[in-house]
Amino acid sequence: MTIKVIVFDFDGTIADTREAFVKILNNLSGEFGYQPVSEQEALELKNLSSREIIKQSQISVVKIPLLLRRAKVELGKEITNLKPVEEMAKTVEEISKKGYQLGIITSNIKENVVAFLEKNNLETAFNFIYSGTSFFGKDKVINKLFKEYQLRAENIVYVGDETRDIEAAKKSGVKVIAVSWGFNSEAVLAEYEPDYLVNEPKALVELVNNFEKR
Repeated sequence: MTIKVIVFDFDGTIADTREAFVKILNNLSGEFGYQPVSEQEALELKNLSSREIIKQSQISVVKIPLLLRRAKVELGKEITNLKPVEEMAKTVEEISKKGYQLGIITSNIKENVVAFLEKNNLETAFNFIYSGTSFFGKDKVINKLFKEYQLRAENIVYVGDETRDIEAAKKSGVKVIAVSWGFNSEAVLAEYEPDYLVNEPKALVELVNNFEKR
């Protein structure tokens, strides 16, 4: 396995946006016809897959795209006040020095991501940002990377914090590192059988070091 490109999810993986998202979604609950969640209920949702969360919310399927767009716009108003996951900025910087191409694939708005990276002095660490993908459409973007960078599946590893990230990577045939500090818990991530499962950012550096030894 020759890893050349390491692709990161943004929300929950790099940026600590979980609490902000929950607050925004609660504020939009009346408009979109679902029940807001308490802090305890939000924690319990970490143990459900992305698809299960949508199903449990009882939000009309036709409303989900508009809800997500609204949520991302509202997040943009707060993005420069948010911070990276603890130790994640240092981790990204360490990995970027090892000669890999780093990228971000996100369903968030590109302007949000760029503003966040610039605020936290991380803009030079990443070679590309692909944004605006559908909620369950990251696999299509990964496939585009194959053509654009003339890569094969064994050249890419994907890092994400949700079950849908694992699903996307598997659809594209790339290795996936699941991280347990974001939107989904370690337990539910493990059920989806990622190639690797880590509980702290520094473990990502250790994995990358192992890639180099192969």
